[in-house]
Amino acid sequence: MGSKKSQSKPPPSAALDYKPANKLRRQMLHIKRKRAKDSERRAERFGRKKEEAKNPNLKEERLKRNIPLTLDRKRVWDEAGSDVEDALGLSVDVERIKRQKKEEEDELNRPLEDSEVGSDEAEDDAGDQDDVDSMLATSDEEEDGDDEEEDGDGKDQKDDRRGRKKSSLPSATERATSPSQSTRSTNLNLAPEALAAKFPTLFSSEPPPAPKILITTSLNSTLHDQARSLTDLFPNSFYIRRTAHRYSHKFSIREIASFASNRNYTAVVVLQEDQKRPSGLTIVHLPQGPTFHFTISRWIEGKKLPGHGNATEHWPELILNNFRTPLGLLTAHLFRSMFPPQPDLEGRQVVTIHNQRDYLFLRRHRYVFREKRETEKSVVGTDGKEIKGVEGIRAGLQELGPAINFKLRRVDKGIQRASGQEWEWKGGMEKQRTKFQL
Repeated sequence: MGSKKSQSKPPPSAALDYKPANKLRRQMLHIKRKRAKDSERRAERFGRKKEEAKNPNLKEERLKRNIPLTLDRKRVWDEAGSDVEDALGLSVDVERIKRQKKEEEDELNRPLEDSEVGSDEAEDDAGDQDDVDSMLATSDEEEDGDDEEEDGDGKDQKDDRRGRKKSSLPSATERATSPSQSTRSTNLNLAPEALAAKFPTLFSSEPPPAPKILITTSLNSTLHDQARSLTDLFPNSFYIRRTAHRYSHKFSIREIASFASNRNYTAVVVLQEDQKRPSGLTIVHLPQGPTFHFTISRWIEGKKLPGHGNATEHWPELILNNFRTPLGLLTAHLFRSMFPPQPDLEGRQVVTIHNQRDYLFLRRHRYVFREKRETEKSVVGTDGKEIKGVEGIRAGLQELGPAINFKLRRVDKGIQRASGQEWEWKGGMEKQRTKFQL
């Protein structure tokens, strides 16, 4: 028999599963295995880089395959019927539905070609001959003929689609899995007719009037600095303190909205507070509502941002990104009504409200166009290719603040005495993580 030392030594094939009892040896073995694994990956990566340098098509194919599977790519949509896109509680892509309807109308109105007309006449003659022959058939043959006629009807139904080409539009799942969907701008001209009839003041065909916004806070609030920063963010806005002194009248939101409506205000913004921090934002669209309730998850003042700039009094431009459902379009039109239609371009200020997984990110920047440096890359589009016409131009951004992250929680009907009595839409009822409302 061998010694205990020779018996405890593992075989060479068990090098990966071998685990020594000594802690220092285990650490050294782990480092050795990790270095070997890293060297293999490095050799594979450099080998792939040499092959792709010889054949650039290999890199394009690899990048097409290596698309990360995120929640945005897994986004699901509700089934859309004739008037489903008008409902606020359903997640449907309004732009896709509009394009599908337009494509179907174009296909129905498309004239048939001569070859298709000739095939129709030949099929009609064959059908008439079958009818004449079926008059001489026996009872058993008549039953067989009925079956054949049913099959023929199915063929005719298939032939009704003979002149129509397959829809070139991608499906809802394919559109959701496109890597460029999260950064696309919102088309505000795609509002459904029923939604526009339900909220005529938000979906008016005429250009919106210049905004005039009244900003206030909750009772006995301490967020005076944050409320004043909102007056810098929204043009033509005014801040009025709201108190609950024992000798003063505690005005409700409905009374404040009536006061503001009589003085030609277009919106009332109420900043909510929790533990001396901004916790919510209530926006009342005047004169008749609706009322939007948002919760704030992040608020950073402009002076706390690294490398921040100072805002000027110029009216900013507005960018709305990724609002695609009826509820999303309603929210986009609300923010559209709070900014003037004609910005001051010489100020070079832009406010961006970006929707990502039903979270809204509000940022304000100052931009400048400059020449591209030698060490910088050219501007590329969503397909990864360089954009023509801007090869030597780059844009510089300076954040002005405040940086706010918030989420829509409820849309109330009109202007109510107490919040949440009747609502058009209420969040928190969805159970599927891959279904988004905006």
